[in-house]
Amino acid sequence: MKAIKLYEKLEKDFIVPKMSDEWAEEMGTVADFLSDNFKKRSMGLVCDFTEEIERVYNAVFPSEKIMRKILDDGIRNVMLFVHHPSIWDIRRVPEVFQQMDRNLLEKFKERKISIYNLHVPLDNWGEYSTSVSLARILGIRPEKSFAPYFGGMVGIFGRTDLMKVEDLRKKFENVVGHQTGFYPYGSSEVRNNIVAVVAGGGMSESLEEIVQNDVNVLITGISAKNDHSKNSHEFAEKHKINILGGTHYSTEKFACMALVEYFGKIGLPSEFIEDEPVMEDI
Repeated sequence: MKAIKLYEKLEKDFIVPKMSDEWAEEMGTVADFLSDNFKKRSMGLVCDFTEEIERVYNAVFPSEKIMRKILDDGIRNVMLFVHHPSIWDIRRVPEVFQQMDRNLLEKFKERKISIYNLHVPLDNWGEYSTSVSLARILGIRPEKSFAPYFGGMVGIFGRTDLMKVEDLRKKFENVVGHQTGFYPYGSSEVRNNIVAVVAGGGMSESLEEIVQNDVNVLITGISAKNDHSKNSHEFAEKHKINILGGTHYSTEKFACMALVEYFGKIGLPSEFIEDEPVMEDI
């Protein structure tokens, strides 16, 4: 497929004019690799390295592990689709987002491997969105969106058949495949069988709306109690909101996995590449 045709398709299906983002201003160390369009709006085509795309790799972050895996495949004329154009690591305070490896980017350029990013557009309410994808795999039926963020709506309120918060936590751990963070600030019962889901790091942006909607459970990615989140935890405790955290990576990966189907529908072979969660997120 012609690369420009794929980029136009992704633009049409996911990006709306009101959306914005701010990645490019933090990516100075790799600025010379970035497309002019990405420098202006921080979404879409990150690195314009090929005119033909024969395959798509999907990942949450463009980590060294992800980039090396693609290079080790020895393939050319492909695209790496990422949810984030930088690599999250909460342990690297204050620079919690690290930039792509320049040497690996040089090799991507030589091999004609482009990089495409949808952050806000993939978080936004929709068939493949991060919170919708997480909710569905948890057996939660999305009912409405909430939590405005950079022109998108990144959270969902959904209905669960599980009545106990502890049962929801167990299901969450089974789905992500590892321990989750659990802050039992509220009742052990899921109020009205409705929960809030905000994949990734949206706890601080969502709590007030959760209270306004009389919901007492938030499922999210980053739930660690630290200087940055102290006020959010105090708010949640005051308003008796239970918080469950499954790490940034593990709560957003299901959207990237779902996009394998999306690319397949338009005739492009695609695969999701697994990475590692940062357990300090929870």
